[in-house]
Order: sequence, then C-alpha cells, then structure tokens
Amino acid sequence: QVQLVESGGGLVQAGGSLRLSCAASGRTFSMYFMGWFRQAPGKEREFVAAISWNRGITYYADSVKGRFTISRDDAKNTVYLQMNSLKPEDTAVYYCAAPPIFKAAGTNYREYDYWGQGTQVTVSS
Repeated sequence: QVQLVESGGGLVQAGGSLRLSCAASGRTFSMYFMGWFRQAPGKEREFVAAISWNRGITYYADSVKGRFTISRDDAKNTVYLQMNSLKPEDTAVYYCAAPPIFKAAGTNYREYDYWGQGTQVTVSS
C-alpha cells in the first residue's frame, strides 16, 4: 500500500507555470506506475499524465501535451508535474494516483486504487 500527498498548487496568471509534487510513503515507490488527474467543478475526473516504473515511459492527455511534463525521483519517493503555459481551463483540483503495485494503468481513474487529497490549481485570465 502507498500513501500519497500532493503539494505545489496555487493561483497563477495565464501563461505562468507551477510545479506540483506528490510525495509517497513506503519503500516500494519505485515499483508503482504513477498518474496525475484533475477535476474541475461539475466535471468528471480526467487523466492528465502518467509515468511508468522502471523505464519512466510517459503518457499525456492531448490537452496538456507539450505544456506539462511528468517526472519521478525514486530516491525521493516523489512524482512531479511541471505545468507551463497554463490556461484558465487548467483550473482544477489536481490529484496524484497509483494503481496496484507492478500494475500499469490507463486514462480511466477507476483503474487507480491509491489517491492523494488533491491540490487546487487556479489559473486567472
């Protein structure tokens, strides 16, 4: 089991940048596939990005491709989401998540078992 805690959210103007962090507990973090999701008011939770264990293969939603970068530092038990060129439509609560250990997952949030509490990102126009 893994526990996740996000940080780094805040208020930023359109065109600005933020870096989100997700710190994980335990000594098996390097064995987890990790994802970032977001949820805006009145909308369903949507996939943002993911990164595999071992080779660190990355996946992105089309809406953030070229602007967001997911990375991980297994020595620090942390996954990051660097967000550049932010737009008002990026406003949401951002969550990091993980499926069961050694299992990859796709864009469906139901495939992920472990979730952080979320961090608010607000982009003003």
